[in-house]
Amino acid sequence: MSAELVLCSIDGAIATLTLNRPEKLNALTADTFERLRTHLEALAGDDAVRVVVLTGAGRSFCAGHDLAALAEGDALAHRFREAETIGLLEDLPKPTIAKIHGHCFTGGLELALGCDLLVAGESAQLGDTHSQWGLVPLWGMSVRLPERVGMSRAKELSFTARRMPAAEAAGIGLVDHCVPDAELDRYVADLADRIAANSPGSHRIYKALYANARSMDRTAAMRAETEMTFGFPDDAAARLAGGTRG
Repeated sequence: MSAELVLCSIDGAIATLTLNRPEKLNALTADTFERLRTHLEALAGDDAVRVVVLTGAGRSFCAGHDLAALAEGDALAHRFREAETIGLLEDLPKPTIAKIHGHCFTGGLELALGCDLLVAGESAQLGDTHSQWGLVPLWGMSVRLPERVGMSRAKELSFTARRMPAAEAAGIGLVDHCVPDAELDRYVADLADRIAANSPGSHRIYKALYANARSMDRTAAMRAETEMTFGFPDDAAARLAGGTRG
């Protein structure tokens, strides 16, 4: 297994995970998921890291699952492990940003949907192309895509396998921001910096509360918030006393 399938770099409080198969448009394999999982597990326990950015090397974010691996039965053999890895990304106790450029299709879109925020360059194309290949989602697309865009819109995207330009994706809420390609790196860096300046304890608790809102009925989720189920951020007193940022 190559240690270079997913690169991890840390700059201050910001970690960047980069899918690194540019010659294959960062197509996903079981080995890619194992490297990603290793990095996510390490970052989850790294208190110095406050934001994680996920992106792809070369001209694409991720074109999807490697079709050659699919033909060999790779998808079925590893589907639970791969789905769990996207779950680890979704449940990471710190904010995550998908920085999307070029292709973001099918498995690549499933991976991006595991992030809290999605930012795309204007030339990016996004789509769920499972039905084009006679495939079905295995990693959570049928849940996360409707959560993003609504059930009927998700059905349309899945049934047509249409590639959608980033501006349209922003218009329906599939991505949160569409920016000029030349500004994508700076925009995501500024967004990550703004997030990192705030309380990591607040972010951890917010993510847990929002997870409750998805998995519980409304009354139970409201009670969990009121009862302070997840405690209080450790840095609250210092921030309140001194107006602390960062």
